[in-house]
Amino acid sequence: MKYYREIANLYQERLQHLYPEGEIKQLFLMVYAHLTDKKAIYFNLDSVSEVDAELADSFIAILEDLMTARPIQHILGVADFYGMRLQVNEHTLIPRPETEELVDYIVKKHQNQKTITLLDVGTGSGCIAIALKKHLPQADVFAMDISREALEIAKENAKAQQLHIHFIHADILEWDAFMQPEQQFDVIVSNPPYITPKEQATMHQNVLFFEPHQALFVEEHTPLLFYDNISEMGKKHLKPNGMLYFEINQYLAKETAGLIEKKGYHTVKVLQDINYVDRMLSAKWYT
Repeated sequence: MKYYREIANLYQERLQHLYPEGEIKQLFLMVYAHLTDKKAIYFNLDSVSEVDAELADSFIAILEDLMTARPIQHILGVADFYGMRLQVNEHTLIPRPETEELVDYIVKKHQNQKTITLLDVGTGSGCIAIALKKHLPQADVFAMDISREALEIAKENAKAQQLHIHFIHADILEWDAFMQPEQQFDVIVSNPPYITPKEQATMHQNVLFFEPHQALFVEEHTPLLFYDNISEMGKKHLKPNGMLYFEINQYLAKETAGLIEKKGYHTVKVLQDINYVDRMLSAKWYT
C-alpha cells in the first residue's frame, strides 16, 4: 500500500458488508485524522503523497478491528460530543448526536438561570453532565451510574475538561435508599436504557455486540421502568418548578408522556430531533 487512495479503496472493499459507502468514507477519514493528527476536512483522497510503511500498517490494523464490527470510537478510545473529545470504552455508551440535541435544549433553557443544581442519571462516559457543566458553569452538577467502570471513565473525562462534578456510584432503581431526604435539584436529566428485545433485530452489530447492554436494554414487559423510577424520584427531589428531561424511545413517546403526566408533572412536552423523530421529553414539577 503506497497511496491513500489504495488504502481507502481497501476500506470500502473490506467493510461494505457492514456499512454503506458514505459511512465507510467517514470511518476512513476518522482513522486518518487520528493517525496523522491532521484535520480530515483538509484531506485530499487523490493526493499523490505516499504513505510510509509504518503508517500504512496502522491503517490496516484498525481496518482489521473494524471488520469485526467493533465501533470506531472503541478502537480509537475517543468520541466527539458537543465540542469535546471524550474517552470511551466497552463500559460506556458511545455518545450520539441525538443526545447532543438534548444537551443543547437544556443549555438554552437554563443559560440565564443564576444558580442550578443538576443531576444526570446513568451518566456513562459523563457526556451529558460534563457538557452541561461546561456550558452552564454556574451549575452544581451531580452524576450517577451503577457501573464503577463507567464512572472511572466519566471522572477522567471531567478531569480532562477541568470541571468539578460530584460522581455517585448507585443504582437508580434503589434511589430511596441512598438519596438524602433534603437533597433537591433544579434539573434531573437522563438518557436511560429504553430499547426492548424486539428492537434488537434492527440494530447494527457494532451496537448489539460491543456496547454495554446494561445501559441499552430493558425487559419487554417493563419498557418504561427507568422513566417510572426517575420521575418518581423527581417528585421528592425536584424543587418547585424543577425540570425533568429525558431522552426517550421514539416508539413509546406517547406512553412515556402519559406516564409522566400521571405522576403529576405539568407542561409535559415530547420534542423531536433533527430527523423529526420523537426523541426527547421535558416536564415541570409543581408542589
